[in-house]
Parts: sequence; C-alpha cells; structure tokens
Amino acid sequence: MTPEDIPHVLACDVGNTAIRLAHVQGKEVLAVRRLGLDELSRLGAAVAELWREMPSQKKLAAASVNPAALSALEAAAGGVGQDILVVGRDLPLPMETDLPHPEQAGTDRLCAAAAAFDQLGVACVVADFGTAVTIDCVSEEGVFLGGVILPGIGMGAEALHDRTAQLPQVEPVDPDWVFGRDTRQAIIGGLIRGARGALREMVEVYATQLGHWPLVVLTGGDAALVCPEPSRSELVQAVVPDLVLRGVAIAYYRSLLK
Repeated sequence: MTPEDIPHVLACDVGNTAIRLAHVQGKEVLAVRRLGLDELSRLGAAVAELWREMPSQKKLAAASVNPAALSALEAAAGGVGQDILVVGRDLPLPMETDLPHPEQAGTDRLCAAAAAFDQLGVACVVADFGTAVTIDCVSEEGVFLGGVILPGIGMGAEALHDRTAQLPQVEPVDPDWVFGRDTRQAIIGGLIRGARGALREMVEVYATQLGHWPLVVLTGGDAALVCPEPSRSELVQAVVPDLVLRGVAIAYYRSLLK
C-alpha cells in the first residue's frame, strides 16, 4: 500500500470537558479542532468543515467516555451523511490487554496506549492529564496491563474551592516557587507537584514490576504543566497532545486487517 492509498480518518476524542477532532492519515495528524462541551452548537459546522477538507476514501471514528457528548457528535456526523465507528462498539479495541474485563476499560486509555506503543515499540507508561488523570502501563509485548485513575488538576482545584469555606478557586500554572508563600501558591504547588509525584511513584512501581525502566509519554490538556520541558526531564521522554486521536485512527486501521 502506497502512502496515497492509506485511508483518511476523521478521528474524534469525546471527553468529559471537550470533544477533539483531527484529520489523521497513517501516522500524520493533519488538522486538529477542540470544542468545549459548552460549544456543542458549533460541532456540526466543525465536523462538516473538516470532512469537506479531507480527500475521498475516508471514515469517521471515535473513542468516547461521555455518552451524552457522543450522541451530540453522532447527530453532527449525520449532517455529513456519515455514521461514526466507535471504538469498543463498532471497532475492536486497538490493542491486546491483560484485563479481566477489557470492555470496561476507558477506550481513550487504550487508544492512547496503542498510539504510544505503535511509536515506541517497547514497554511504556502512558499518562493522560485531563479532566481525570490516568497513568497506564504497556508491556514489552504491547499488552495493556492496566493502571490507575485519579482526580485531574482542575478537578482538584475545584474540589478545594467547593468543599472548603475559604480556599479560593485558582488557575493552575507551572509553579516557579518551592515554598507556597500565600494560599494561592500553596494550592497550585500542591496540585502540580502532587501530580508530578503521583507520576513518579507509579512509574517507579511499574518499573519494579516490569524489571526495567519503561519509557514515559504524557498526553492531555495539563500534560505541559506536569512536564513543561520533556527534553530536560529525567523521567518523561515526550509530551504528545494528540495521542488519543492517533489511537482512534489506529483502531480503525487495525479493523481493516481483521
């Protein structure tokens, strides 16, 4: 198959706070759009615009952790006369797992893991810092082993504000201080450094189980806060914002081989 023969995929990542769309062909991500869930009135136009820009031999595929938002996306896809192939429903899971109930795992986690392993080809840790944080491990053989889920940085900030009498709502930033010298700095430092600490702890325990140190890839909206400079990190090898979208396309491509 020549590069020109590779089908184009309008890949969609339907999350808890946003829907991300991308034109993917093979390993290339050619265009990305992001709409917050408060912008769903624009979803039909965004899907139609991307679809028109894509050459023929194309499909629309999605990974979703949000049924209501997926319904909105399916309605938008109807505007271009297409059905959405949903990972785990219409498309097989994109990688083998060592889970007792793989169908219950978030397909976004599996898509991100599949995309990371597809690029690296070795054991790796894939951490998605989004609304929730997931830190998962893939074996040397490309098997999804599982991982952990914890509250996201923004969720933590909201919970501290909503569940206390006096703590303010803060906007997380990369802390350039060590000692929080006021409440805002103390909250931000705790959230960001706590996320970094959770990542390091999980990578270390995964490495112990694997018997060697895995490569570490981050994705998600807050990944750059957790690791602003991957090239200078001793822990993280790369930050790849579109990892789930790449994995959605991989799920479609692998379905063609079944």
